[in-house]
Amino acid sequence: MNPTKTPPVSYAQARHCESVDQSDRRVPINLRQSGPTSVGLLISTRVRKSPYWHLSMEAGCWRATVYNRVYHPRGYVRPEDGGAMVEYDALVNHVTLWNVAVERQIQVKGPDAEAFVNYVITRNAKRIKPMHAKYVILCNEAGGVLNDPVLLRVAEDEFWFSLADSDIEWWLRGVNLGARYDVSIAEIDVAPVQIQGPKSEALMVDLFGERVREIPYYGLLEGQVNGRDVIVSQTGFTGEKGYEIYLRDATLYAEDLWYGVLEAGERHQLMVTAPAHHRRIAAGILSWGQDLDQETLPFQCNLGYQVPRRKQADYVGRQALEAARDAMEAGTPPFRNVLVGIVFGGRPVTDYANDFWLISASEGGDPVGYVTSPWFSPELETNIALAYVPWEMREVGTDLQVHLPPEYAERASEPVPAEVVDVPFRPSVNPNAREVARSKGRDSVD
Repeated sequence: MNPTKTPPVSYAQARHCESVDQSDRRVPINLRQSGPTSVGLLISTRVRKSPYWHLSMEAGCWRATVYNRVYHPRGYVRPEDGGAMVEYDALVNHVTLWNVAVERQIQVKGPDAEAFVNYVITRNAKRIKPMHAKYVILCNEAGGVLNDPVLLRVAEDEFWFSLADSDIEWWLRGVNLGARYDVSIAEIDVAPVQIQGPKSEALMVDLFGERVREIPYYGLLEGQVNGRDVIVSQTGFTGEKGYEIYLRDATLYAEDLWYGVLEAGERHQLMVTAPAHHRRIAAGILSWGQDLDQETLPFQCNLGYQVPRRKQADYVGRQALEAARDAMEAGTPPFRNVLVGIVFGGRPVTDYANDFWLISASEGGDPVGYVTSPWFSPELETNIALAYVPWEMREVGTDLQVHLPPEYAERASEPVPAEVVDVPFRPSVNPNAREVARSKGRDSVD
C-alpha cells in the first residue's frame, strides 16, 4: 500500500501519549501519531555518501534514510510495482545484494587491543579467536545499550567494530583517554555489502571457491573480488543464509566489488534490494534506535544473554547491569516496559511504520505500550511485531489490542486484537546466541 495515498493527518491533534509509563526514561519515546509526511530527503555534503551510493542509484534506489550519518538506500522496487514485499520474495527465495556501507568500521589495533575491547563490551573478548567474529553490545555506565555491532577480530592485535546506527568511535576514544590502553582507535576505509538469501552460498562459491562452504557461522575468510582485497563473514541481518563482504580501500574500489558481485549473481537471480526488516523481525533481530537505544537495558530487549555471569574482567556498565539482574531476580525490575513479540490483526503491514503504534490491554482503556517494528509475515500469514509492554504483561499468551493507522485498520478508530508470542517468530538458518543459550539451559553467554 502506498502511504502517500492515506487520509491526511490532523497535526494539530497529534499529541504525545502520556498514559504509557516512561517514567524510567530521561527522554521519552515520542508517541505522537503523526503518520506519513510528504517530505523529500535533502542530499547534500553535510551527510556522507558511501562508496556504493551512486551504484545504488544506478540499481534503481528511490528512497533512503540516514544511518550513522551516511545516506542509506531503503527501497528499490516502487510501491506500484509491489514494493518491499517483492524485495522480500527475492530474499527468501533467491539471493539479494545490499549496500550496507553505513555499517562504519571502527578499528582498534595495538598491543592492548584485546584488553581494551574486553573492557568496552559485555562479552569476553578473549574467547574471540583471530578470523572470527561475534555479535556484541557496548553499554554505558548506567547499563544502557550504546551499540550492538558485529565485532570482527581480523588479527591477534586488531578488531573491527561493524557499527549499528550510533556513532561509537568518539565514545571509544573518550573511554581510552582515561583508561590509556596502548591502542589506536579510528574509522577505516572499509565498506561492507551483504549477500543474503538461500542462494547466497552458491553465489559466494562462484566468487571465492569451495572454501566458502567451510566458513562457520561468524567465521571470517580473506579473499579478493576482481583483484580487490576483502574479508568475508558468514553473518547478516536476516535469519536467512547470508554473508557480508568487507571491501578494503572501498573509496577506490567500490565499483570493482559491486560489478563483480552483480556479474557472479546473474545465474542465481540476484536482486539489489534494501535491508529486509520484515525478515529480521521474524528472526528477532533488533534495530538500534528503533527497538533499543542508550536508555534501554539489555534485560529489557531480549539481550540479557549478552550479560555474562562468569566474566572475570571488569567492563563498562558491569556494576549497573549486575544490580539490574539482581533486582529482576528479586521480582523488582528497574524498568517499566519490556520488549516482546506480538501477532496482531488488521490489513497486512507491507511497509515501514511511520510511528510507534500504541498498544492497550485486551479490555481496552488508555494505551500502555507501543509497537517498534511491525511487518506482515507471508509464511505465518499474519502481522508480526516487536513491541514494548509493561513488565506484568510480558507473558506469552497475553491478549492485547493495537491501535493501527487508517491504512491498516479493519474498522476506523477500532483497535485490532493482538497476542504476545515467543521470539523468534520463525527459525533462522543459523540460530543466534540467545537461542543457543536457551537450548542449553543458560541465560547468558561468555
